[in-house]
Amino acid sequence: MPNQEYYDLKRWYEETADERCEEMGAFFDRRISDYEEHMSAWREHYKRVAELLPHDIKTLLDLGCGTGLELDRIFERFPALRVTGIDLSETMTAELLKKHGGRDVEIILDDYFLHDFGENRFDAAVSVESLHHFTAEKKAGLFAKICRALKPNGVYIECDYIASTPEIEELAFSECMRRRKRDNIPEGEFIHFDTPLTLEHELGAMLAGGFASAELAENIDGTPIIIAKKGADRL
Repeated sequence: MPNQEYYDLKRWYEETADERCEEMGAFFDRRISDYEEHMSAWREHYKRVAELLPHDIKTLLDLGCGTGLELDRIFERFPALRVTGIDLSETMTAELLKKHGGRDVEIILDDYFLHDFGENRFDAAVSVESLHHFTAEKKAGLFAKICRALKPNGVYIECDYIASTPEIEELAFSECMRRRKRDNIPEGEFIHFDTPLTLEHELGAMLAGGFASAELAENIDGTPIIIAKKGADRL
């Protein structure tokens, strides 16, 4: 049965029903001036992601790296870490390099659904507040690429929104589809509209992508941090 959160979201969709869809990269480029201030509410989440990474990692893949807010904390713990970050926004990643240009950082300006990360390259991967816009099927394909890119026993840590109920997940995807159709948005084009999965569906997509395990590490103010592990013999 729908809960109050469902009705609040439904009301907000009705109030914003005429707003136009924004392409993902352009959305963040236009908000660069106050992006880090806006994201300051997630300070504890960035801190915990850094703390949950295995102590002996030397290479890291950061999906949707943006201005590097998670890396601010990760580099405090791993100053010599070799990082590959991928993001669509050149404006955002330019800010990352201003902060961390002296570190061992490679930036890839590309769609992480299309980019080939290779195989058996990274000790760990992270994604923070980047993947709440996609279907379980699309995510499963991405998770399969992440899993392949990790070394045996590698870990993927994700911190992101979830839908608290299946009804909220269904409502979000339905409204997103309505707006995309109204604005004639091609199927492959990213837009900034939140369509989070339930925790069950998020974990299921990770397992479908080939991870040996995927489990909730902790929940901070309703936002889960998930750790998925690659098996020892998966190459």
